[in-house]
Amino acid sequence: MNINPIYYYIAALTGFFGLFALLMLWHTVLAPSTHFPVALVLLVVVTPLLLPMRGLLDRKPKSCAWAAYVSLIYFLHGTAEAYVNTDERLYAGLEIVLSLMLFFGTAFYVRFAGKQS
Repeated sequence: MNINPIYYYIAALTGFFGLFALLMLWHTVLAPSTHFPVALVLLVVVTPLLLPMRGLLDRKPKSCAWAAYVSLIYFLHGTAEAYVNTDERLYAGLEIVLSLMLFFGTAFYVRFAGKQS
């Protein structure tokens, strides 16, 4: 059974843009921080996700691998947030699912796109 690597890439992009949208909405509209400025929270939370974005959109294998590594940070944050904060458990669960989608999508895309070349 051969699955086209483009499907893994689509899953990775879905996870990436879903995670980006979730983080932007979570920290601005849904549950803004009362202790820190919103701009600072967005700078700290969203910037690591944007670092491999250009290469990910260009389908570069190294950038896809780095996006997979960066997604693990969001997985850890989501699991910690789901454990600690019961009020925002839904958002944390979405963060976990989207970060895993990004991780597995990029990992399988790099793995199977390299085999086709």
